[in-house]
Amino acid sequence: MHHGYLSCACAAPALRVADCAYNAVETVNWIEKAHAQGVQLLVFPELGLTGYTCGELFLQKTLLDGAMDALMTVKEATEGKSMVVFVGLPVQWNHKLYNCAAVLHDGSILGLVPKTHLPNYGEFYEQRWFTPATEELCVTLDLGGEAVLLMPNQIFPCLNVPELVLGCELCEDLWAPNPPSVQQALDGATVIVNLSASNEVVGKDSYRRDLVKNQSARLSCAYLYCSCGDGESTTDLVFSGHQLISEDGALLAERRDRTPGMVKTEVDVHKLDGERRRRNTFPARSACKGESAAFYLEERETTLTRFVDPMPFVPADTAARDGRCEDILSLQAAGLRKRIEHAHAKTCVVGLSGGLDSTLALLVTVRAMDSLGRDRKDILAVTMPCFGTTSRTKDNATKMAELLGVRFLTVPIGAAVEQHFKDIGLPEDDRSVTYENGQARERTQVLMDLANRQGGMVIGTGDLSELALGWATYNGDHMSMYGVNGSVPKTLVRHIVRYVADHSDKDLAAVLLDILDTPVSPELLPPEDGEIAQKTEDLVGPYELHDFFLYQIVRFAFPPSKVYRLARYAWQGRYDDETILKWLKTFYRRFFQQQFKRSCLPDGPKVGSVSLSPRGDWRMPSDACATLWLDELENL
Repeated sequence: MHHGYLSCACAAPALRVADCAYNAVETVNWIEKAHAQGVQLLVFPELGLTGYTCGELFLQKTLLDGAMDALMTVKEATEGKSMVVFVGLPVQWNHKLYNCAAVLHDGSILGLVPKTHLPNYGEFYEQRWFTPATEELCVTLDLGGEAVLLMPNQIFPCLNVPELVLGCELCEDLWAPNPPSVQQALDGATVIVNLSASNEVVGKDSYRRDLVKNQSARLSCAYLYCSCGDGESTTDLVFSGHQLISEDGALLAERRDRTPGMVKTEVDVHKLDGERRRRNTFPARSACKGESAAFYLEERETTLTRFVDPMPFVPADTAARDGRCEDILSLQAAGLRKRIEHAHAKTCVVGLSGGLDSTLALLVTVRAMDSLGRDRKDILAVTMPCFGTTSRTKDNATKMAELLGVRFLTVPIGAAVEQHFKDIGLPEDDRSVTYENGQARERTQVLMDLANRQGGMVIGTGDLSELALGWATYNGDHMSMYGVNGSVPKTLVRHIVRYVADHSDKDLAAVLLDILDTPVSPELLPPEDGEIAQKTEDLVGPYELHDFFLYQIVRFAFPPSKVYRLARYAWQGRYDDETILKWLKTFYRRFFQQQFKRSCLPDGPKVGSVSLSPRGDWRMPSDACATLWLDELENL
């Protein structure tokens, strides 16, 4: 359970209808297999010890006794194992029969959870044999000399991992208007299991999948759904063997095979706990009446097998990526359009460097002007060559402005910057941060004054990744009237520009593709042999790593050690541990040091789940200390 990862699985054993001894042996076999693979939570299908399709045999005492004997066999198999096992069987009490899940741990029965909603429509006849659980049902049974609570809506907390609390419902419970899992989540359950016997008909699998994903999203929980397979009777039905594991709306693992088998992954209970903490509409834990027996799990590092996306901002699927690029462009343009209208801006001024960010800003501005039905000549693109400008970037800026049909102006700033350096006494051979920032601030002054002269507004170009690292000159490129790229990470900027290139004529596409091939640079130091001398990623680290860090830290509030672990797992084979740790330390150090730049950001549209706007998602004091976070990394 290190870093909150719980190894969990759903298993559908081979099954013989009404052969409880056989079913118990098969269940035990899967318990042994799962335990050997480090599984800590294992879920079996509904009525798995008897079979769901026993029909009138459920009323036979012989079957009920056989099911209880099977339960004792399975219970003994869990002894000495640090895992929780859910198995299904019929349980009799007070002349009534209940469709139950038995919760087993280390040779004990933690509780019996009866099914609340019994389907009695279509192909289902459960009310013919079973009694639905009611809120009043709360009795203690003697099972093999052990006092066991029979009660719906029980939850089972892990004593040494407080973020792990188990809840349970059975099949139709999920399909009902008010699933028991809702109350269980309100009572603190973070992982819900569902023992199911869901038959297969055309189209039902996708509906079932959506139910599981949506319930896990609505409750900010992990949801494990385990249905029986083809060992059930096929007199009238075929059963799916559908197994699903979802976490907060994301499907982590799925198996849809009627043969015996198991699906396994890890769920992150620390992440779920953090999501509930973040979402203040998720209510505080209620005065729970359903808490049952607690349990311990052995402390050990869970081996990760789940997918951890190294590029969390960028969909891997081409169609999904294109869709996201289009959505972001539309959001950016819509935000800018509103600002242009409100400000009655006659002109939009964009500083065009020939780099990625300013390219995206210009493309967004063009789209906004087009949507307003205005002439693209109302856009003024300005290039301001200075000491570090290369012919490649300058030429690309010129060509792009021409092809897009906007006005274009070249304002060389070298002489003005040199005069400024003389005024403040900066030596000619000085290449300090003052040398660099002086150029950036001069460019901003030019843009602002041009906007003033033409009744316009300056469009900001800086992106989310630069804001996270503070890679912007305060009151230089840091400042604008409206920052269209402020919540777009660098890794996604590249794909948006490529998306536009893919949907442009060949001339514009050629320019955009060359810009994509140009190293990211502020071009503030003189070129070497005509080539860019100052490469941003050599100085602050790879943006793909920093975007990964940013997503894990801001979106999920993961601690440094967990971010490091995830980065090593996601980027294995690409970056070694030393490199990852080096740039992670850089990220934390700069993220804290540079907050003052984010505290006074210009307005700009939020387009994704991660934003650093001081008026929106990120309120942080500018003088907060990074000591705790950096110390954790030093002590890894």
